[in-house]
Amino acid sequence: RRVRPPLTADVPPSLRSRTIVVPGGARGPAAARNLGWRAAGDVPWIVFLDDDVVPGPTWGDDLTLDLAAATERTAGITARIEVPLPTDRRPTDWERNTAGLAGARWITADMAYRRAALAAVGGFDERFRRAFREDADLALRILDAGWTLTGGRRTTTHPVRPAGRWTSVRLQAGNADDVLMTRLHGRHWWRRAEAPRGRLPVHLAVTGAGVTALGCALLGRHRPAGFCAAAWLAGTAEFALARILPGPRTRDEVLTMIVTSALVPPAATWHWLRGRLAHRTARPLTPLGTGEPAPAPRPAVRERLRS
Repeated sequence: RRVRPPLTADVPPSLRSRTIVVPGGARGPAAARNLGWRAAGDVPWIVFLDDDVVPGPTWGDDLTLDLAAATERTAGITARIEVPLPTDRRPTDWERNTAGLAGARWITADMAYRRAALAAVGGFDERFRRAFREDADLALRILDAGWTLTGGRRTTTHPVRPAGRWTSVRLQAGNADDVLMTRLHGRHWWRRAEAPRGRLPVHLAVTGAGVTALGCALLGRHRPAGFCAAAWLAGTAEFALARILPGPRTRDEVLTMIVTSALVPPAATWHWLRGRLAHRTARPLTPLGTGEPAPAPRPAVRERLRS
């Protein structure tokens, strides 16, 4: 059994007596948040803050005003998310990706939810094992249950985390989560959630052209192979240019965009197919928010920090 170090380094001494660590078992952010809000006890509001955000200087006072303005049907109040970008150059592909969080509708990087609303819908769906779409899924279920969601006045900064060359390829795992969203909320869920549609249809077409080109070449059908290879090359080039032109266009950024633009479409296709297989039995949710039950919650183990 691996022994984890105590979580004390980043907790101010004045807060350690009121800080409780709830081990989550590495089952993803949705499961961790469920353990957290259930362990918080009978409180009216739960405020979720990601570990990589920086609340504004008047965050506490602004949160108080946000909660005071809530009506009886208000289930959640989101913060204004700001993503600082470089001012001396154009942002990279990863920086632009992170900047999209500022426009995310119900992002849980800083989100206050009424505990009664969380309990009414069963909390986060723990089938979302990554920090992706679990917030949109919860918001849609909250709205379907008759609650309302509003924007608040508090401000939180979400810095751009360091990222490696292959981050854009790894992010394609989210296509499997999109499959689950479609199973649960229907084909047009992204409109209701005000989420970007993404390039999955184009990625599928480009990947199909590449696979077909290889297949035709192996069968000795050179003309169809050449046509499909040209389609694959055109699609890959268009994708690379769409990512290079808005960016800083440095040598390293251009090289990264060229290489990953060839890898992203097959990665997206793979994870989409994986999601289709993994979530093939997921049932659509009913208008009242009931449907396939979420996994039974595990009892929270609480450990109070030593001061």
